[in-house]
Amino acid sequence: MAPNSKLNAKRKAQRESTKQPGKPRAERRPNEDSKAQYIPIELQQLLLNIFRNSFAEHLSSDFAPLLQEVKGHLYNRDFATAFGKNEYLEVYAARWSPSRALGYLDLLWELRDHLEFVSENSGADGEEENGRKSYKVVCLGGGAGAEVVALGGLQKLLSTLDPQEEGDDEKKKKKPRRMEISAVDIADWNVVVENLAQHLTTTPVLSKYASAAAKAANVPFANPEDISITFHQHDVLQASTPAINSQLAEASLVTLLFTLNELYTTSLPLTQKFLLHVTSVLQSGALLLVVDSPGSYSSVTLNGAEKKYPMQWLLDHTLLNQASSNKNERGKEEIASWEKITEDDSRWFRLDDRLQYPIELENMRMQMHLPRGGYGATLWMSQAALTATRSFYNIITQAEQRLMQEHHPSLPKGAIRRLL
Repeated sequence: MAPNSKLNAKRKAQRESTKQPGKPRAERRPNEDSKAQYIPIELQQLLLNIFRNSFAEHLSSDFAPLLQEVKGHLYNRDFATAFGKNEYLEVYAARWSPSRALGYLDLLWELRDHLEFVSENSGADGEEENGRKSYKVVCLGGGAGAEVVALGGLQKLLSTLDPQEEGDDEKKKKKPRRMEISAVDIADWNVVVENLAQHLTTTPVLSKYASAAAKAANVPFANPEDISITFHQHDVLQASTPAINSQLAEASLVTLLFTLNELYTTSLPLTQKFLLHVTSVLQSGALLLVVDSPGSYSSVTLNGAEKKYPMQWLLDHTLLNQASSNKNERGKEEIASWEKITEDDSRWFRLDDRLQYPIELENMRMQMHLPRGGYGATLWMSQAALTATRSFYNIITQAEQRLMQEHHPSLPKGAIRRLL
């Protein structure tokens, strides 16, 4: 070693000896810097297999041309055509619903304590009562099947969960409730929902060369006694019907997953009216799960000038502000208030690289809001939101006549303002 190198090494050693001892690093726990893997990879693959088997005919053929037709109609916002044929619906579900189903399941599993999918075991000696109270879910805009499959996966997880893993004696006394799922959509998605429901609740078809062990282990993904799935074709922005009202009135959970902003785009006033209607119909304690793209905006146009409002603000404005003012206004029928349970402005779901599916799927990013309906709920709104509310009402007042004439000529004067 060169003399000057020896000198430098000596000086470095002296500096090290005079340094103050640094703070010890905290022990790093597994998954401390990343979200823990909630859903077993094997279960995620089974859910993808349900989509693969349900739409095997399309996935095994030349998928791309038909998909491009659907994409073209969606790009032109020609939804009547995009969702007008069964083959279009099946291609749409095969392409976009699988990744969404896994993302929804990941979210539902994280929210399971808020959603209360389990019920107390009140039978004698720890045995369950003969009848379980059903957990009713209404999936608005859920015709493409992602919500249906996600809820089926959730039921499977809850039914196979080892109570010892929970580490809570109270939780050991609880069992999953029977799930009743109603998918509601404006297009006729019945063929898609029925197909997915069948593959969820019936024994998969095995190869004739399957081993005896494989045949013995071949069981339905979900027990038909634990889950029921139905589809209802209905335009939620039109006048309410007894059928949809009864569905909402009995629901423990209503979902609007990548649906609310599309409703706002179709008609902001009618969507606000619809949300107030949901508020008035839901039972106290029911939950509303809203998921949409982060940064979603809806706009009101006045004299060629467009004013944009964040979807999140419009939702809060209706549920946390307008419903409360209606409740307190003399002569108005009492409407339940809402409390915000949890929300996330931006969350990611990333697919595991080990998952297999005939076509490429993408990760998904979403915003999430979970309010609970009920009388006397805690309401709050920031000063900025209150200022935006006043601005919003000023614009709606000025635009009322134009909106009525151009989009809703059958509505009486003042109806647009009352909808909001």
